[in-house]
Amino acid sequence: MSGPLRVLIVEDARLARRELRTLLAESADVECVGEAEDVPAAREAIARLHPDLILLDIQLPSGSGFDVLDGLDPLPAVVFVTAYDQYAVQAFEANALDYLLKPVAAARLATALDKARAQMAEQDTARAPGRRGTDLLAAHDQVFLRDGERCWFVALGEIRRIVVDGNYARVWFRDQDALLARSLSGLEARMQPGLFFRANRNTLVNLRMVRTVEPSVADGYDLGMDDGSQVEVSRRQARELRERLAL
Repeated sequence: MSGPLRVLIVEDARLARRELRTLLAESADVECVGEAEDVPAAREAIARLHPDLILLDIQLPSGSGFDVLDGLDPLPAVVFVTAYDQYAVQAFEANALDYLLKPVAAARLATALDKARAQMAEQDTARAPGRRGTDLLAAHDQVFLRDGERCWFVALGEIRRIVVDGNYARVWFRDQDALLARSLSGLEARMQPGLFFRANRNTLVNLRMVRTVEPSVADGYDLGMDDGSQVEVSRRQARELRERLAL
């Protein structure tokens, strides 16, 4: 990564914010770009400052740290910071970069910062030429998914298919599914071209996870996915599929 690691502190306790600032100041390549003490302020600061990393308290006056993340893209690296260790399982199920208990030890914060640096370096390597400086989502970029109390950070490349679900999009990934607080068309517009294929009006599909392609009775195709599920390609989209797969 080039330049300092830009960190936003989201924490409702003033003394805790000051302590985190003091600890961050010990790292020459880290810049604390701002602070926020509740969900609305945090979301505004993320949109305005575009931090690389968020040190995020889970319990906030106007909601939770998970509420801060809902609908964000691209998603910064996240390290949860809290006094309550019962949230650790939920945080790691969400695949958070790290999880720090208060009072935060300098050595543990240093480890979390190292993880953030490594993740950013990996993402820089994964970016295609010309990707830097754009805001379109690539395969390695993460989205935050939430289904009730369950939460995940998922790279777009891990997603198998995305289907309209009311005003939202339901996402299938790994062996699970969850809602994404985005419309299908809105999400498609935010992604790099070619990342997903529009199989029909209601479905985006990751062609890298297609295992079989069979003609359908409706002059389209039936795609067999790697998890055994089927996706219908409409007649309208059949020609584009043939071009994409050189059928």
